[in-house]
Amino acid sequence: MRFDIVTLFPDCFTSVLASGLIGKALAKNIAQVNFVNPRDFTTDKHRKVDDEPYGGGVGMLMKPEPIFAAVESLPTLPRREVILMSPQGETVNQSLLRELATNYDQLVIICGHYEGVDERVLHLVTREVSLGDFILTGGEIPAMTIINGVIRLLPGTVGKVESLQAESFEHNLLDYPQYTRPAQFREWRVPDVLLSGNHAAIAKWRFEQQLARTRQRRPDLLKAWEEERRKKE
Repeated sequence: MRFDIVTLFPDCFTSVLASGLIGKALAKNIAQVNFVNPRDFTTDKHRKVDDEPYGGGVGMLMKPEPIFAAVESLPTLPRREVILMSPQGETVNQSLLRELATNYDQLVIICGHYEGVDERVLHLVTREVSLGDFILTGGEIPAMTIINGVIRLLPGTVGKVESLQAESFEHNLLDYPQYTRPAQFREWRVPDVLLSGNHAAIAKWRFEQQLARTRQRRPDLLKAWEEERRKKE
């Protein structure tokens, strides 16, 4: 998987990409992350990447020319998605991350700044993506989220594939409670069923906990799970 990040601040990514499983995945060439800075494609002596919006308004917009030049400088793989990180985009969820990890070989991610980008940049874009209904100073943190979420799904990143299949948001259910040693910590004890060695009972308990937790915390997900189950019956 190739990631091409269009950003004015590539240094923001240094620590994130060098740490933990993601750092190991990049070292093993499971994925590669490249950076391209729109400022390197400016043609004026001030290397200007932003300007005032036509019609007036607060703030500055990123100009289209440097972004177009930056994206057009990149190689194009057959299965490519060009993503603009934008609060107006579709919200990131596990299904989206899995789609990106499965269906594409190259993700070009454009990180906006200031008050946003010139609307004509959307002619480059195949998908707009948002972390949620809030505003950040730029698209770098959302881009890190996409990189992290997609790379961990690529074969070879996580040691045990089963751990990816039994976590929150897979199959529209939240994860069950998990415990490790010691069996007794202060006044809290690990549920006896997990110490029983009865794998059938443990599986039943975990599934019941998933249902209960999803019902309490995310009834919208439970409704989606129930609908999916009805379709399969």
